[in-house]
Amino acid sequence: MNANQIYETSQMLASENLDIRTITMGISLLDCIDSDSDWACQKIYDKITTKARDLVKVGQQIEAEYGIRIANKRVTVTPIALIAAASHDHDYVKYAKTLDRAARTLGIDFIGGFSALVQKGYQEGDRVLIDSIPEALAETGYVCSSVNVGSSKSGINMDAVAQLGRVVVDGSQRDVMTNAKLVVFCNAVQDNPFMAGGFHGVSEPDTVINAGVSGPGVVKAALEKVKGQPMDVVAETIKKTAFKVTRMGQLVGSIAADKLGVPFGIVDLSLAPTATPGDSVAEVLEEIGVGQVGGHGTTAALAMLNDAVKKGGIMACSHVGGLSGAFIPVSEDAGMIKAVESGTLNIAKLEAMTAVCSVGLDMIAIPGNTPAETISAMIADEAAIGMINNKTTAVRVIPVPGKEVGDTVEFGGLLGHAPIMAVNPAPADRLIHRGGLIPAPIHSFKN
Repeated sequence: MNANQIYETSQMLASENLDIRTITMGISLLDCIDSDSDWACQKIYDKITTKARDLVKVGQQIEAEYGIRIANKRVTVTPIALIAAASHDHDYVKYAKTLDRAARTLGIDFIGGFSALVQKGYQEGDRVLIDSIPEALAETGYVCSSVNVGSSKSGINMDAVAQLGRVVVDGSQRDVMTNAKLVVFCNAVQDNPFMAGGFHGVSEPDTVINAGVSGPGVVKAALEKVKGQPMDVVAETIKKTAFKVTRMGQLVGSIAADKLGVPFGIVDLSLAPTATPGDSVAEVLEEIGVGQVGGHGTTAALAMLNDAVKKGGIMACSHVGGLSGAFIPVSEDAGMIKAVESGTLNIAKLEAMTAVCSVGLDMIAIPGNTPAETISAMIADEAAIGMINNKTTAVRVIPVPGKEVGDTVEFGGLLGHAPIMAVNPAPADRLIHRGGLIPAPIHSFKN
């Protein structure tokens, strides 16, 4: 590495908001299954606090030694619906509180895995877990939840889609922040280090370290140097920048795994914005040439950005995984908020953008009186985009009681604030009440 490359990396860290967004330890809880839920919860607590006891300390050591900020230290666990099903409990709030207690003991930022995988149907534990989500998230501070309702191989479980619309409404009436910790997926990945959708897949090792890297500000700064250049130059610039950022993520993840004595899993290079000025995906799209996010050309620019980020990451590291691409949460991105307030960005356009980016409708505040069936229909639309295009899509929408279109809600911290966005008023009741399973598309049959 020459002096110029070292200087570039130093600039990224000092003034362009480059950071390791998270080092996340995945922990399998399959060996904690027990028909006695009290004993199962004790085994869960003991395993998490034993395996991850040095996670925060190691993260701080790496920050001090290398001068690289690690914004979050997190844990993901095996989907709790699989672990708790043996107990025959009528709700799984006890398990969520156990995860929360472990997170507090460790001093980590979040713990993910209060989750269920129901893309083709329910086992009894899945129904119980999903019904438990509103209370579990309202009564815990660190627990994140996710449900996978569809996949390109299995189709979409419309019974689960209907149930989750009701869950989102229930959660909003308990605490407006509850739904900020719930993600509904199609084609969920098993090694996602980001929250709120992270969980530890059943095919993963017993323990593993995954790193999540972010840097919209770094990409924007690189693009400022190629103003007016052709789009292939823009794509190459993004790719080279993503390469540098991913290499740093691999370095930190590998060191953390070595210090903790566990395998290194993947680097997830996702341009995840924050409310910090200069850390916006919307501003990257506008630097590419979009007049304002939401205007014509936005989807094309986002498609190129997402693809170039993935190509750069794969060049840099053999173990790129997670979601890796560009996130477009509204509340966490100052440029997105500005576009909504200006009227250029709405939910319909965001849905189109999700067809070419890494996730879906993310951190979108909607009126508190939005019907559960409308929320379910939004989930179904996103799941369909993911199913047909063989990609991950997700929904994290937040109904805000007492708020109407044009109002603003403050979430605070990394979650920022959000304008209340209009939803389509056409009723979705008859569609959602059908239930059943939307069959997988014809191209799912590969054998």
